[in-house]
Amino acid sequence: MQNTATPTHCPYCALQCGMNLTPAPDGTVEVSERADFPVNRGALCGKGRTAPAVLASGVRLTSPLVRSGGELVPASWEEALDRIAAGLVRTRAEHGPDAVGVFGGGGLTNEKAYTLGKFARVVLGTSQIDYNGRFCMSSAAAAGIKAFGLDRGLPFPLEDIPKTGCVILVGSNLAETMPPSLRFFNELRENGGTLIVIDPRRTKTAEQADLHLAPRPGTDLALALGLLHLVIAEGRVDTEYVQERTAGWEDARAAAMAHWPEYVERITGVSVPELRETVRLFCEPESAMVLTARGPEQQSKGTDTVGAWINLCLATGRAGRPLSGYGCLTGQGNGQGGREHGQKADQLPGYRKLDDPAARRHVAEVWGVDPESLPGPGRSAYELLDALGTDIKSLLLMASNPVVSAPRAAHIEERIRSLDFLAVCDVVLSETAALADVVLPVTQWAEETGTTTNLEGRVLLRRRAITPPEGIRSDLEVLHELAARLGVEKGFPTDPEEVFEELRRASAGGPADYSGITYRRLVEEDGVFWPCPGAAEAVEQPAAGDTTAMAHPGTPRLFLDRFATPDGRARFVAVSHRAAAEEPDDEYPVLLTTGRVVAQYQSGAQTRRVAELNAAAPGPFVELHPRLAARLGAAEGDPVAVVSRRGRAVAPARITNAIRPDTVFMPFHWPGEGRANTLTNPALDPTSRMPEFKACAVRLEAVRP
Repeated sequence: MQNTATPTHCPYCALQCGMNLTPAPDGTVEVSERADFPVNRGALCGKGRTAPAVLASGVRLTSPLVRSGGELVPASWEEALDRIAAGLVRTRAEHGPDAVGVFGGGGLTNEKAYTLGKFARVVLGTSQIDYNGRFCMSSAAAAGIKAFGLDRGLPFPLEDIPKTGCVILVGSNLAETMPPSLRFFNELRENGGTLIVIDPRRTKTAEQADLHLAPRPGTDLALALGLLHLVIAEGRVDTEYVQERTAGWEDARAAAMAHWPEYVERITGVSVPELRETVRLFCEPESAMVLTARGPEQQSKGTDTVGAWINLCLATGRAGRPLSGYGCLTGQGNGQGGREHGQKADQLPGYRKLDDPAARRHVAEVWGVDPESLPGPGRSAYELLDALGTDIKSLLLMASNPVVSAPRAAHIEERIRSLDFLAVCDVVLSETAALADVVLPVTQWAEETGTTTNLEGRVLLRRRAITPPEGIRSDLEVLHELAARLGVEKGFPTDPEEVFEELRRASAGGPADYSGITYRRLVEEDGVFWPCPGAAEAVEQPAAGDTTAMAHPGTPRLFLDRFATPDGRARFVAVSHRAAAEEPDDEYPVLLTTGRVVAQYQSGAQTRRVAELNAAAPGPFVELHPRLAARLGAAEGDPVAVVSRRGRAVAPARITNAIRPDTVFMPFHWPGEGRANTLTNPALDPTSRMPEFKACAVRLEAVRP
């Protein structure tokens, strides 16, 4: 075993922080800082520092498991793969290809996401594939495509943030969700810039802000419209920019003018003076940005909400200009790349649309199949999960834990239990894997090579640092073996670089064009921003033996010359405030919002197995204001029941003035009686199909001994 450090990237959030991994003599692996990587400059949060703990035997799965006599028992790889193939074949034969579902994850590498999408459409012939990234930034993606013609989380590198004049951060607690990024915002303030944080809670991020606005959950759309109203009323519209670089302004203007400040104050709880101060701070500098996260996006009107914030940027000339623009802070490690290359219900590799005949022809040619053989768009993530056991009889699931992470989780757990057959690939026995008929143990980030795309659109190479334990296989090997058993012998390589070479061809000419990116470039340049067209677009041929002389440099900053629309203009979208799908009433008088804590990640399937992280965040809680706690008769630490129309969760009270009196907060990392997603509302955004995780009506009940 080599003892030299391997430069790679963290397995968790979309920062994809750089780190070095060094094998230790005792068989473990040590993490050290990698100061040369510009995203984190060596800084790591507790999750990144302790990531190797999940590699330990006794924590991770080391053998395939099959269900026998109601229990999961160890089995050989041959038996486990044969069982999966038989289950999928049986379902297709009895019910047709769309009775087989595939569910992926935003933590899969680009190579795995690409291969999973190809496997679903070419081998299984099913349209029923989606992934948990639908629950991440799909509303921001939909709004970005409407406005700019292209969706990439951030259209500029993180390094631009400290150089701008003002940032409005909407619904993000990045001090806890991606702590190393906080330095960019601290540097912004050190440089004389202003940080405005919008969040119903006074989070650790809000404590760093120059101005904190605390609207009612679910009212971010009204807030953005009220700010645009003031921009118009105060004569702060950049009329020259609007005329030269946008379309649709008059309709958007009329919609915003219906949201006067006092009306918006009544809806949101944000005072008129606070609205005016926000507009002043945002408009006075030469440059400014709006960054959104799950707060405004995980709503049944998330696409319109993000669209309203984009309208604010466009009206003030803050998009497609240096050090300005709208951006989305992607959550999952490969949430960006994961939806670009085919595991999303309506997309083909390169961010092509599945219902576009030209896109189908291009990808079908790369895959060597008839375009007519490719199925059409399928169900979105929640709709797919909701159809389990009825229309969808069997499910192949990779890198996701919907028993904890899906809205209306008790219902989704019932749907999963009703399946005829469930196969799960994971590194640990998650709550969902525990319900499976077959569980396959797969390699983790340190044990495999592959690419991810971080929140900036920077494609990165994670490099294998250690050898996986005997008996562990990669997801690519799993899909190769299953394809062979289902009659497709070729087209599913196990080498990630070979897969990436095919991905390059499949993405060529698409919105997310990776064709000019190679593993060699990723090593030499420490990441390349897409779009990055291939050599075919070069005017001259490179010199003999020079593979990079004419290589496209990548695109760190989008839209500086034109937007990705047919005429190059950004589009205003006229939107108006509407209520959340479920507002408080006499029976359920309080609003619930959900989110993360610093020591846990997503459904907690991995982080809950790390002792240091569990010591810092051992379990769920209900955060509530002292006035609400007094009415309930609850003291700090008392068990509190939170009840919605979908179920009941119980967790200890955490009493704080940092939250609105009409709102409670629960983190969503835990299963069992404290499972926050038992309560959440699956009401879907009509465009993005994003569920409304961030606002639902609940009541509180004291739990007496």
